Amino acid sequence: MIVRRSAAVLAATVVIGTALAPAAVAESASPSPAPAIPSGLYGTSDPTYDGVWRQSLALLAQHTVGVKPATKAVDWLAGQQCANGAFAAYRADASAKCDAKTMVDTNSTSAAVQALAALGGHDGETGKAVAWLKSAQNKDGGWGYTAGGASDANSTSVVIGALAAVGTKPADVSKDGKSPYDALVKLSIPCGGADGGAFAYQPDKKGKLAANADATAAAVVGALGKGLAGEPLKPVADPLSCKAADSPEQAAQNGAAYLVKALAKDQHLTSVMPGAKNQPDYGNTADAVVALATAGHGDKAADAMRWLETHSAQWAAQAGPAAYAQLVLAADAATFDPRDFGGQDLVKQLNATGPAPASLPAEPKASASASSEEAAKKEDSGVSVWWIIGVGLVGGIGIGFLISARNKKQQP
Repeated sequence: MIVRRSAAVLAATVVIGTALAPAAVAESASPSPAPAIPSGLYGTSDPTYDGVWRQSLALLAQHTVGVKPATKAVDWLAGQQCANGAFAAYRADASAKCDAKTMVDTNSTSAAVQALAALGGHDGETGKAVAWLKSAQNKDGGWGYTAGGASDANSTSVVIGALAAVGTKPADVSKDGKSPYDALVKLSIPCGGADGGAFAYQPDKKGKLAANADATAAAVVGALGKGLAGEPLKPVADPLSCKAADSPEQAAQNGAAYLVKALAKDQHLTSVMPGAKNQPDYGNTADAVVALATAGHGDKAADAMRWLETHSAQWAAQAGPAAYAQLVLAADAATFDPRDFGGQDLVKQLNATGPAPASLPAEPKASASASSEEAAKKEDSGVSVWWIIGVGLVGGIGIGFLISARNKKQQP
């Protein structure tokens, strides 16, 4: 059973298809008029719980595929930062000073760091943000969603990605001798049971670890020292199996083995919400693809990518920029074409959810030899057609028509 427990994910799901608010605000939230959408922000839904998160994902995905985001989109994200370096999920009035009531969190802060670091030119902002993240580290080496909150796999992993994005070695960031890798390995379920190798979000009140695919996908990437976009490695030749997690790298491989098993039956992960019908979890499936590719097992994610190609279009259209970004990052990690993804151009669709990009990658130009060959083919084709027509007329059998068909290359 897969239960989403990450506050960051819960915040994002306000936009990407489920009607939940983050745990930190769910009880106190009350109906209120939807805020006006800033012109620099991606998406048109209420950004209260996920504005910075979805903006960061959108900018990171654009950068990954060579799109230069609009200046005002980048400025909006940078402008959400508080003076102490932290980011809240969304600040409607960024000119107002942050105070004790401003709900800053590690997930929004880390996602913003990863996006701004990738785009470059924001060392001041990312430096302050990382300093705040370091100040919020727990004694076990990990991070919770909010400063001082109990460490969880998702938050710890997204912070690792932020540290790596600015060139800081996560292993060197420690509290009481514990690094974030120590915190993640502690949340890895030992081999031997049905869920061996998976990561838990957090221990329960009795200290027991329960497998969570969302947390596992995040932790595989985090344990390998990578960020939200992952980083495809050379294929790992060794067969996946669960072994004693004596290092973060082995814990990551164990997590990858668990994800392969979780995807095997239906080629997707399943979302299980209290009181709701089980349904495919498109976002976490995309994250699992990024995790497997980052662990060197992208080939084992191919079926999941084909499933997403066939089934994710409606979900993404309803969900908006965060969903498109997740699919773009998954496609890129798994070497699928995000511009021809089940007949959809994910990059174009993502771009359309916000301000027009500053620039797009140049279209590849055909080489001189290729152009000559194409011209020769056209010339030969023309001669053949007229020759056939001539023969037909002379023989009194009418005009023959030459029809050619070109099969579209299919994604393996």
